[in-house]
Amino acid sequence: MNKKIKDFLFQNKVVILFVILCVGATIASKQPLTFVIPELFTRIARNSFIVLSLIIPVIAGMGLNFGIVIGAMAAQIALFLTTYWGLTGISGFIATVALATPFSVLFGYLVGRLFNRAKGSEMICGLVLGYLAEGFYQFIFLFVFGGIIAMNNPTLMIATGVGVKNTIDLKDTVKYALDTVPMLTILEIGFYVFLIATACSLGIKFFKKQAVDWKKTGLTVGIAVVIYGLSFIKPIEQFLSADRLLLLSAVEVLCFATVVWQVLQFVLFKVVKKNSEDAGPNTYDPRRSLAYIGAAAVVYGLTYIPALYNVLIMVKLPVMTYLCIAALCGFNNILLRTRLGQNMRTVGQSRVVANAAGINVDRTRIIAMIFSTVLASWGQLIFLQNVGTMSTYGAHTQVGQFAIAALLVGGASVQKATNKQALLGIVLFHTLFIVSPLAGKELFGDPVIGEYFRVFVSYGVIAMALAMHAWKKVAKPKEEDSVSIDESDSQILRV
Repeated sequence: MNKKIKDFLFQNKVVILFVILCVGATIASKQPLTFVIPELFTRIARNSFIVLSLIIPVIAGMGLNFGIVIGAMAAQIALFLTTYWGLTGISGFIATVALATPFSVLFGYLVGRLFNRAKGSEMICGLVLGYLAEGFYQFIFLFVFGGIIAMNNPTLMIATGVGVKNTIDLKDTVKYALDTVPMLTILEIGFYVFLIATACSLGIKFFKKQAVDWKKTGLTVGIAVVIYGLSFIKPIEQFLSADRLLLLSAVEVLCFATVVWQVLQFVLFKVVKKNSEDAGPNTYDPRRSLAYIGAAAVVYGLTYIPALYNVLIMVKLPVMTYLCIAALCGFNNILLRTRLGQNMRTVGQSRVVANAAGINVDRTRIIAMIFSTVLASWGQLIFLQNVGTMSTYGAHTQVGQFAIAALLVGGASVQKATNKQALLGIVLFHTLFIVSPLAGKELFGDPVIGEYFRVFVSYGVIAMALAMHAWKKVAKPKEEDSVSIDESDSQILRV
């Protein structure tokens, strides 16, 4: 037991340290949780997507992708163009995403090709590449826009007509475009997407002459129709017409959905699985369902605690933004179950083994970098539409640094990263970002000290992670050499 505790503490030392720092800084700042928690959820919505975009290159063995700054540049080029064209609202945001995607695919491909020529030094190469790309980026915004490509827009361009202004206001274009999509619209789109996906699945099964479980299909479609039909009830329609969801309501809906889902699993098991001729082994566990229902009841009961209730009613969640974050988490998990994901994992563990297994290592690494760059560009667009302004020459500069620091704070490393580590790191890193200036003001009378501290932390965790990675690369060959020497000695003794 003592060994397990020591191993747990050693493996999670960074997380534990930051938990202590966050708790201490929150207490020292003397700020109520009704201030800290709403600000934290705002930052989670802004930054989660771009941090999660770092996971795929880590899995593919390319380390921490400092090159995501290039994806952010692609997003900002697309955003400037759609702003110049006057595209607004969610349609303007979708158009910006559509325009940024081919840019980021091209940039990701080029970065991947470069990284294939710098195997083993991808992180330092990505860092230097970011500075190189910054020069091209400034050339485009300071000379190409207005100088080569004629642009006449006084609100976006410098007075001379050549070059883009330092700050672009997105208030009349895509500010909060994603955050303010009503829940009713999300439900309607989700319902029709589900019907189209079901129809396509049935068509594929008919084409391949596969068996169709009509009872299960009919039941799931019926449930979807019932859920969509509930949105026509006036009180429910009014509730879903809002574009943001109270955290209290989210907790209540989650608890209710957990209970309903467990009941539906019971119905599916009893009505469909039990009578199905091709039913597999009995994997349904009633005790587990009861445990989930009990946990949901306990969580719901906690909402009646006054202190917790006051926090929950202060937080309003942008539903569509959080659904995008959840979708990316699901995408990362699903990708690892595919052949491509398994190839990425194999390449990340050993390129030699991957080559021996017939995997095209270079191609797999390029695909991983394209994924990361595209997702980073989308994450930058989510960030900018939430902020409401775009600092033309500064919005992308520290994207890689802060995203990588947040990932490492959650317990990730150069060789391993998961969704849980990314989300935990975002919570801890941005909690410290919120409270450290206020703690510095309370403790030392100067909030700038807190600013210096959090900048030091962001650089410090990156430096520590890279130092540990370098140490492991040196220590591992020595261990392997000592093992091989011990084996040779044992063979001599046997002789």
